[in-house]
Amino acid sequence: MSKKKSKLQIAQEKAEESINETNNKIDELGKHTEKLYDALNQIQEQFDAIRNIPSESKLEYERLKKVRLNWKQQAEKIETDYHKAIIKNAGAGVAGATLGVGVVTLGPTAAMGIATTFGVASTGTAISTLSGAAATNAALAWLGGGALAAGGGGMAAGNAFLALAGPVGWAIAGVALLSSGLLFWKAKSERKRLEDIFTLISERDIKSYELAIVELNERIKRISDESELLEDAIKEIHTFGLDYSKMTEVQQYALGSYVNLMSSSTQLLVNPILGLQSKYSESDLEDFLNIDTEKTWTYGQRKIILTLSNLLYRIDVDQKDEKLLLKSFKKNKKFLAALEISKKELDASVFETVSKALNYKYFNGNA
Repeated sequence: MSKKKSKLQIAQEKAEESINETNNKIDELGKHTEKLYDALNQIQEQFDAIRNIPSESKLEYERLKKVRLNWKQQAEKIETDYHKAIIKNAGAGVAGATLGVGVVTLGPTAAMGIATTFGVASTGTAISTLSGAAATNAALAWLGGGALAAGGGGMAAGNAFLALAGPVGWAIAGVALLSSGLLFWKAKSERKRLEDIFTLISERDIKSYELAIVELNERIKRISDESELLEDAIKEIHTFGLDYSKMTEVQQYALGSYVNLMSSSTQLLVNPILGLQSKYSESDLEDFLNIDTEKTWTYGQRKIILTLSNLLYRIDVDQKDEKLLLKSFKKNKKFLAALEISKKELDASVFETVSKALNYKYFNGNA
């Protein structure tokens, strides 16, 4: 007779199901963004062929071209880096089916979906808190970097634990890694309380994924609609000729509206899916530490404060709970090794700061 599953096990399984559904949606998003990107390139080629276009319009679509190129390069980097990570970890036997969609066979469309999901920087202006290498690292972690690290000798902890500073890592690698510390507990009441905390974390994350899936569906619908509008515009521009000065006023007005369409469509490529952004970012931590100057924190302590802030946001814990978590983490060698911190760096003051940092963001009108 099989043993009855605990609430924590049930919650973790549901969270993993939500993650797999989210990954599938990200893959689907990639297919639509590929189509949108191709349509934008086609209309761009038509604009490039037209002579005497007013300088302000020309400057705008040239700017948009750079934004799209940056997004495309980011997607290609995500795909390349992820394949390198898979090859590097193949010997460890951790690239299994549990890591979500497209882990071993990640292709261009999935990479495009991930690039859109996490957002990239556009010509020097960060659209989200994640840009450049940080966006790549978060994307790699989303697709399994955290699990690769938990499997032993995986990606660099700084890369992999961006997953644990984001929505997905706690549910697959993070909560599994942390709740493995429950094995150390003999007192049933304390173990039960820790299980309850990790259950609440998983249930909170499930709600986040459900909202993110709604957001992903909305983005896919908007991209599909704008792709059709671009295709209609491409057919229309063919009839305008190649000299702006010889076009009718109606045609010139239409070209201006198509530049606006290119702008809104490009934003659909590069704007991040907000529901899958880190709930507590490095910039949030910097803002808080700028006003809380009582103590100087090591790099490792900053990392653990950031990690625990994402773990515990919207989770009601008291001082007794914090002591239990602290004791559990200190005993969990895998957790300490993954974050590359020592037991000495993980002390009660870290939890006190996490509590203050979350209060500063979520209860002082900063979020």
